[in-house]
Amino acid sequence: MTRPLRTPEDLAAAGLAPPEALEGLARVAERYAVAITPDMAGLAAECEGVARQFIPTAAELDARPEESADPIGDETHSPVEGIVHRYRDRVLLKANHACAVYCRFCFRREMVGPDGVRPLSPVQLDAAMAYVAARPEIWEVIVTGGDPLILSPRRLADIGARLAAIPHVKVVRFHTRAPAVDPARVTPELVEALKASGKTVWVALHANHPEELTPAARAACARIVDAGIPMVGQTVLLKGVNDDPPVLEALMRAFVEARIKPYYLHQGDLAPGTGHFRTTLEEGQALMRAIRGRLSGLAQPTYVLDIPGGHGKAPVGPTYVSERDGRTHVTDPQGIPHAYPPEAPQEGE
Repeated sequence: MTRPLRTPEDLAAAGLAPPEALEGLARVAERYAVAITPDMAGLAAECEGVARQFIPTAAELDARPEESADPIGDETHSPVEGIVHRYRDRVLLKANHACAVYCRFCFRREMVGPDGVRPLSPVQLDAAMAYVAARPEIWEVIVTGGDPLILSPRRLADIGARLAAIPHVKVVRFHTRAPAVDPARVTPELVEALKASGKTVWVALHANHPEELTPAARAACARIVDAGIPMVGQTVLLKGVNDDPPVLEALMRAFVEARIKPYYLHQGDLAPGTGHFRTTLEEGQALMRAIRGRLSGLAQPTYVLDIPGGHGKAPVGPTYVSERDGRTHVTDPQGIPHAYPPEAPQEGE
């Protein structure tokens, strides 16, 4: 296989969907973009945790009342096309709305893909850069989309050069799936294009299952890190993919082994047709408790919820501090509470 799978017929021909499912999948594909790279198609044939992320199902047509086309309120905080300014010191720059793969749980699924929002025009990109340049409080620009790493090195270098010319911008961060889902795209030329002169550049890799970090993916990440660009990992908590302590533990270890610091574990957003992927917050907190005593602190992500309506991220992990009998207690990784400070020993003990 040398090209992405983009239609239900492609999926059936690759053995990733039964022929009897084609009619239902066609209805899904009419509404939401479909694309699976050859790398991920090969993994999907062998790993249910990968297949579930990328192969469409009729369950996506089951929208729930609480779901929204803009579940985290991007539009509420978008002063100009391509910019989301939710937090004072940083903005999102949505340079494009296409991806190498289309995740079945994507919170921007109504905007991405061939029929989604168009890439920023030169005039719109100028306006977005002018917005950033006019606001000295903006310390960090997060280049996202879509996936910015599907842009050509020339276009990425242009974005980097424009941001390099804004003195108060100190940090540029790229959010991507490319090193895992299309590692051959991460060429030395592309890595060089990510650099912005005088700025600190980070790359955030989105991966949800340890099988995604193949030898080729790890090599792509090494090309980024060896170029002096640090990486963090972002993961979405997904039912049937990584809502299992051993799987989540393996993923976080794989990140750290690839020199990627786990950053966020996201609660699934309320995007249309994604209810079959979402866990409850209580289930997520139980997972975080389970891995607390099993994993090095270096491999611990922060469990967060993007509050619906554009109110920002909040940590929603379990608490280990409680009050009982007028005293503070702290629970250890084995689930045992301990008084803090401990009771003073009685005289003579």
